Formats: sequence, C-alpha cells, structure tokens
Amino acid sequence: MSQRLDSPSSIWITGASSGIGEAVTRELVQQGHRLIITGRRREALDQLCALAPERMKSAMADTTDREALQSISADLETFGSLDMAILNAGTCEYLEIAEYDSSIIDHNVTTNVVGTARCLDIALPALRRTVQQGRPATLVIVSSSAWWFPFGRAEGYGASKAALTYFAHALRADLASEGIDVVVVSPGFVKTPLTDRNDFPMPFLVSAQDAATRIVNGLRKGKTEIAFPKRFTWTLKLLGALPQGLIDRMAASMSRQSRKEQESNE
Repeated sequence: MSQRLDSPSSIWITGASSGIGEAVTRELVQQGHRLIITGRRREALDQLCALAPERMKSAMADTTDREALQSISADLETFGSLDMAILNAGTCEYLEIAEYDSSIIDHNVTTNVVGTARCLDIALPALRRTVQQGRPATLVIVSSSAWWFPFGRAEGYGASKAALTYFAHALRADLASEGIDVVVVSPGFVKTPLTDRNDFPMPFLVSAQDAATRIVNGLRKGKTEIAFPKRFTWTLKLLGALPQGLIDRMAASMSRQSRKEQESNE
C-alpha cells in the first residue's frame, strides 16, 4: 500500500534549500505535513522552517558527506517515524569536450548518485521502522529525463542520472517485499538556480512551483513514475526509440549546432 499523502505525514527532503526541493517543501508544509529538511545553506533552511516551526526541523548536511549525514540521523526520528524520504539533492555540470576534465564527471556522479546512496544509510532504517509499525513507507528519488537522449556536453550529468534511475529501479525490486515503495521522478527542464546557468534554449521549461505541484500530485495519486512535462518527456522517449545510428547522427548534429550558437554569442 503506497503512501498517498492523504493524511499528515513525516517526510525528509534533501536539497530543500533551493529549486525543486524548496518548492516541494513549501507545497508540503502548506498541506499540513511534518518535514525534516536538509541542505547545505543553514540560512535558507531556517527561513523555510519559519513557515511552520512546530512542524518543521532543519537538518543541515552535505549529502556527499557520510559523517555529516550520520550526524543528522537522529533528526529523522524527530516526529517518531518517517513515512517518506524525498531524495532530491543534486547538481548539473556540463563538459566542454575541447577541454575535457574528468573531475566534472566525478562531481556529477558523486553528488547525484553517491550522495543519494549515502542518504539511504539513514533513510532506510527510518522507513523500515514505519513499515514495522504497520504503515506504508515511500522512498522518492528525483532523477531526470535528460539521460533518455545523448545530449552533447551532458556526459557527466546524463550518465549520473541514468545510473541514479537504474539504482532506483533496482531498489524498487529489492524493497518491494519489505513494503517500501520506490518512486522515480524524471523532470524535464525546470527553472532553478542550476538551470539559470544554462547557456542554451530549454524547451518546455516549467517553474519550480509547477514542478512541485506535479510531484506532490503524483505522490498523492500513488504513482511510481512521475515524468513531466509530458510533451518533452514523450518527445525524448520517441527519439530514444529510433535506430541507434539515427540517434547518433541527430545528437551529433545538435551538438555541432549548439557549439556554433555558443561561439556566435561570445
């Protein structure tokens, strides 16, 4: 039985200090849920907690830091048990192939994949306690639809999100017998401080608030896959179903065009 957010729930949200995480936090607190919010910026977390001090708790940590996460594990028991964990913390760094630097791949993978995996060190025990009490528990992993098509410069970001989605689907298989649902969120372009740095057109761009509403509505309906906006995600899925040779030619053409546009703007 999935956690549908029909009644006040205890929820841990990572990456809550900005972007999608902040918008989801605001959406959930307005609906009366009890929240533990994690991010790297204390001031931003404290400002969010001021929305409902009696139902919110700040637990500052860098999700790539195992010791920092262990230091906040007790916070997950603040409200007695944890009904849902929304693991949203992530980054997006693009690779300039002419100046190849493997550290960009490393940073994407460390933040998006390893950081999420480390969060489970403390999230899974808390979710299991909830199941043992006879209530449903849900693990939500925020990935991306970017890896469905091989975009130029996205070697690190796309690879990390592909790995993260596989990780989530494998967890879904392993945790099904325990009664813990795993939800994968695959957004398209969302206007956040991260995407504000992008130097290319972002089709079907949606606001962080729009993204939060879609995510929360999907969770309420018990969906295990939440992808949006539909026009963008379905386009990527259709492109990804084409013969590999055609995909390669299209991706290379788009990459060349993107580089020309970038050079013309310099």
